[in-house]
Amino acid sequence: MAEPSATATEPQKLEEPLYGGFTRFELELEFVQALANPFYLNYLASQKILQDPCFVEYLKYLQYFTTPEYVKYLSYPGPTLKALELLQQERFRHDILIPDVVGRLAEDTVLASVEDR
Repeated sequence: MAEPSATATEPQKLEEPLYGGFTRFELELEFVQALANPFYLNYLASQKILQDPCFVEYLKYLQYFTTPEYVKYLSYPGPTLKALELLQQERFRHDILIPDVVGRLAEDTVLASVEDR
C-alpha cells in the first residue's frame, strides 16, 4: 500500500529565492550596512552610480531599514541610518566626492560606531 505524499496533504510553502546562497533581505542588509562606509560612498559617487535615477529610487526603497522592525538587524545603526538619510539628499550625493567631506564623515562614523557599542 502506497503512503500518501506529505506534500499532498500539506499546503506548499513558497520558498524565497536565493541569490548566490543568500536571501534578498540578507543581501540588502549587507549592502545598506556598507553604505555606512564614507569611502565606499565616495567610490559610488566617483563611478556616477549615485546619479543614476534607478539607484536613487533603490535608496528610497532601502528606507525600510529605518523602521524598528528592521533597524534591529543593523550592526551599527547610527552610521548606517545617517548615511541612508544623507543619501536621500541630492546635494550630499555630489558633495561626497569632496575629500574633506569624506574625511569628516569618516571621523563621525568612527565616533558613532564606538558609541553604538
